[in-house]
Order: sequence, then structure tokens, then C-alpha cells
Amino acid sequence: MTTRETLSAAEARRVAVAAQGLHRARPARVGTRQLNDALRRMSVLQIDSVNVFARSHYLPLFSRLGPYDTTDLDRLLFARRPRYVEYWAHVAAFVDAADRPLFAFRMAEFRQKYEGDPEGWVSRHRDVVDWVRGELAERGPLRPAEIERDARRSRRGGWWEWDVVKEALEFLWLFGEVAIAGRRGFERRYGLAVDVLGAELAGRDVPRPDAIRELVRRAARAYGVATAADLADYWRIRDRGAILAAVSDLVEQGELIPVSVAGWSTAGRPARAWLHRDARVPRRVEAAAILTPFDPMVWFRERAERLFDFAYRIEIYTPAARRRFGYYSLPVLVDDGIVARVDLKADRPTQTLRVQSAWWEREPASAVVERVAEELRQAAIWQGLERISVSRWGDAVDQLAAALPRASRHTAGPASESPSVEG
Repeated sequence: MTTRETLSAAEARRVAVAAQGLHRARPARVGTRQLNDALRRMSVLQIDSVNVFARSHYLPLFSRLGPYDTTDLDRLLFARRPRYVEYWAHVAAFVDAADRPLFAFRMAEFRQKYEGDPEGWVSRHRDVVDWVRGELAERGPLRPAEIERDARRSRRGGWWEWDVVKEALEFLWLFGEVAIAGRRGFERRYGLAVDVLGAELAGRDVPRPDAIRELVRRAARAYGVATAADLADYWRIRDRGAILAAVSDLVEQGELIPVSVAGWSTAGRPARAWLHRDARVPRRVEAAAILTPFDPMVWFRERAERLFDFAYRIEIYTPAARRRFGYYSLPVLVDDGIVARVDLKADRPTQTLRVQSAWWEREPASAVVERVAEELRQAAIWQGLERISVSRWGDAVDQLAAALPRASRHTAGPASESPSVEG
């Protein structure tokens, strides 16, 4: 692309949407190749345990590809010798197994922080950590329940509390000694990294400056246009000096192009931003997607507000009576804007997708209403749900219900977690 010095706010939005692949026409069939392509574009897939509608790591692929068979993704993520592994990349997330050495610096930092403290948890529970490491070395990858049985009979005159054993596993995972060898349901199997990944990959190390430069490169490509804060948050790297050094190297190499974006500011001054050299600046984008709160498009709330004028928080931990938008409200993207938020629940016993609440960000055109309604239809199809029921809570529910003529209605509100159906 040609060198740019300035971008309008609308151009920056379109760059960001295109960089995430959300503007592409959805494939007629989704298989392993399409899933891998989407994962490669994002570089990271955040994990979250909330399962009201669908587990969060399934949603970004649906947002980009439309309905797909989640068992295809499971086969990629949870194989015994997986192509993708879990690590603390953004937070807990899947990354390509070949990228795990890029986080060797983080493993070393975790070890120094937690193991180097003589008064810390690891030092105080050294016997548990050593025992867990020995169990995995002797027996290979294990589910927590399998380790728990031995933990309860491993000490004369008593046993270790299970929470202590689980904590030891998590620290060994953070330190890089342990890797996740798949899951059963959502329960992890823990194994020594050398057993899960092989000696060559488990032992590989990338020097910290090189690793951070590569991670910044990937974040810049995934975002299209970004500030230093955006690039740092993609991998939760708190060393601003290291981020700026990596940016400087990438500018010198011609991979990043300094730009200013209209309306982007920091402390009242124009924010410094960089455009990736491969980023497209489309004249328009056609996109429609329901997003998870942990999609790279919106997971950094400061960026979401800067890009879309979209102030976002999830209200899981907000007392029910004080919720404004719902328990687990999901942003809805149409073209280059966040147009709505919908709180969805998959009611599997009744085969119903429940729209617990729905809200517009601004007054929508009729075409936007239809496109959001179509995304709800696709969401129900993807989850194998036969019906849709729309609540009466939110300024978007009546228009969406009218655009879904076969939908039923139910009553739900901030304090209603088990709404009744109204036929």
C-alpha cells in the first residue's frame, strides 16, 4: 500500500475491521483450513469459562466464518500433540504451538516473581510443587481428578488440600514446565511441556527483545492501525519502553508506518499511531457479526471506545438489579460500527435462543435491524436451537422481534435470570 500520514476516524475503523477479517464474505463451508486462517489472522484466541450462550473461544470463529462445527475447532485445540497450546498470552489463551517460545521471557518473569520470593506461595509449598512435578514425570499427562486421588493418599497422616495441588499445577504452567495436553469437556489435562510438545519445542527460547518485536509485529498486523497502548495490550506487555523499541525497529524496517488518526488523543494531545504496511484502507466494509467481549475487536476497552465510541463493560459481576444492559451483553458489529448489544442465552432444554435484552447504540436504519436479526437467526442455527424468543427489556427488542416474525416473546429484566416464556 502507499504511505499514509493521516487517517480519518472512519478510515481507521475500516482498517481495523478489515485487519481482523470481519469484512470477508463468509465461506459456504467451514473446515480446518478456514479455521486455521482465522486463527492465524488473530494470532491468539482468548479463553473464558462463561457458557451462557457459547464458550468465548468458540465465538470469534463464528463471528468471522458463520455457523461451523465446533468439534472441528476442538480437534485443532485439544489434540494430544496439539497444533495450538494454551498459555498466558493475552490472558489465558490459545496460541500456535510454534509461537510458545515467544513467551519464554514471560515464563522467566513469572518464575522470578513467584519462585524467587522466599516468603511466597511456591517457596512455602515446595514439597507440593516437587510432588506434582514428579507425578507428571512418572505418569504423563493427567486430569486434575486423577492427580487428586493420589494427592489424598500421598502423605502419611493426612493429605494435601486439592486447592493447593491445583495451585501448584497452575504455577508450573505459568513457569513453562507444564503444558496443557487437551481437555475433557472444559477440564484441563496437565503434562510436562516436554511430553506434550516434544523436547525441541519445549526447550526453545527466543530472546526477550526479539520476542517482543515479533509479538508487536503480530499485534500491529492483527489491528491494522494501533497506538502503543493497543500494541501492548494485545499481549499484555507492561514494559512500554520495550514496546516503543520494537515499534522503532519495525518503523526502520518499513513494516510500520507512523500515522495520525483524527480524533485519537492521549492526555489532550494527538495520539501517536502506526499503520501496518499490509493493512488495507477500504473505501467501505460490509460486515455483520455478534462479538464476544473477548474478541480482539473489542477486548481492549480503551481502543473500542476510541474506534467506535463504544463504552463497554460486561455486567457478570454487577448485582442483577443494577445491570444496565444484561448479564453477558455481546456487541454487534454492522459494517464499520458497533450498532447494538444483545444479551443471549442458549436455553437448551427448550431448544430456544433467548434474547434476554437488546439495545441500540444509536437509532438504526431499517436495514440495520434486518441485519442484526439475521445474525440472531445464524446464532440460533449455529447452536442447534430451533426457536428464538425475544424479551421485553431494551430499546431494540420490539424492532428485532418484528424482524423475527416466528420469534416468541418473554419477560426479562435486570433481576430476571430465569425468564418465563409468553407463548
